[in-house]
Amino acid sequence: MTPTLVRQHTPHAGAAPHVDLRARARDWSEIQERMLVPLYEAVYERLDLGDGTRMLGLECGSGLALLMAAARGATVTGVDSRSPELLALARRRLLSRTPGAPGTPEIPEGPRPHGARGTGTRGGTARIVQGSPGDARDPSAPAFTLVTAFEPIGCLAGDSDGPGALLDGAAPLAARGAAVVLAGWGPPERCATTSVLRVATRLADPLRSAGSWRPALRDDLEEVARRTRLRPDGSGRVACPFGYADARSAARGLLSTGLFDAAIAAAGQEQVDKELAEALHPYRRPDGTVWMPNVFRYLITRIP
Repeated sequence: MTPTLVRQHTPHAGAAPHVDLRARARDWSEIQERMLVPLYEAVYERLDLGDGTRMLGLECGSGLALLMAAARGATVTGVDSRSPELLALARRRLLSRTPGAPGTPEIPEGPRPHGARGTGTRGGTARIVQGSPGDARDPSAPAFTLVTAFEPIGCLAGDSDGPGALLDGAAPLAARGAAVVLAGWGPPERCATTSVLRVATRLADPLRSAGSWRPALRDDLEEVARRTRLRPDGSGRVACPFGYADARSAARGLLSTGLFDAAIAAAGQEQVDKELAEALHPYRRPDGTVWMPNVFRYLITRIP
């Protein structure tokens, strides 16, 4: 997931929308990312995350899940290959937890040299790596005891195929028996945001292939575990309502996910804005806030 789109001066069908990547990353980190905090908390509580946990966060984005884990005392490493803008925010967040002693090392923009130290935090230590899971390898450090793939699957066509390569790359870095956590959208009937995401699919026609919305399936997470040879070891559902201060904030947050990019390319920013506002209208409260109840799933698996 990523951030806010800036309309082209003359959008036309088939053109890729112009994206202000910094604004998009900022909207994601300030508005949308916090919607999954209940999911992170539920997983950390269930796994009793704390001192002694060595966590690898896949597709870590702007790093909120890492920050929460470090606050519990975990040593965290985040890796992401998609958005330098989001990773810059993650570095800033984690560095803000540094005690401030002179000479504290900054987290570099690229992969760390083998054996390089992470940044100290008030809880555990933290590293941010741009690249693939293999770039997070540190031969001088113990194996990871927890791997998280918190990017929820079940809302884009083909998105259940994505975690496979990431998990295959992460598995050699984890200890035998280490927990691997997958996350996904709950049943469409339990997710109010489903009706809003359908706007993106409808407007994206005829670009409706990869990148279009699709409903979550009951065994999405289990299928990913089966393909990556991970052993299921428990699951749960968590209420993650999407709540926004107003309709404008809701639109900015949802656009920051990138799920509307194909729709903007096909129909233009103005049309997407109009229909997104209409789709959000049923969820507006009398005080102007927007509230959409949702349920997300998580699956805990183990490295064999």
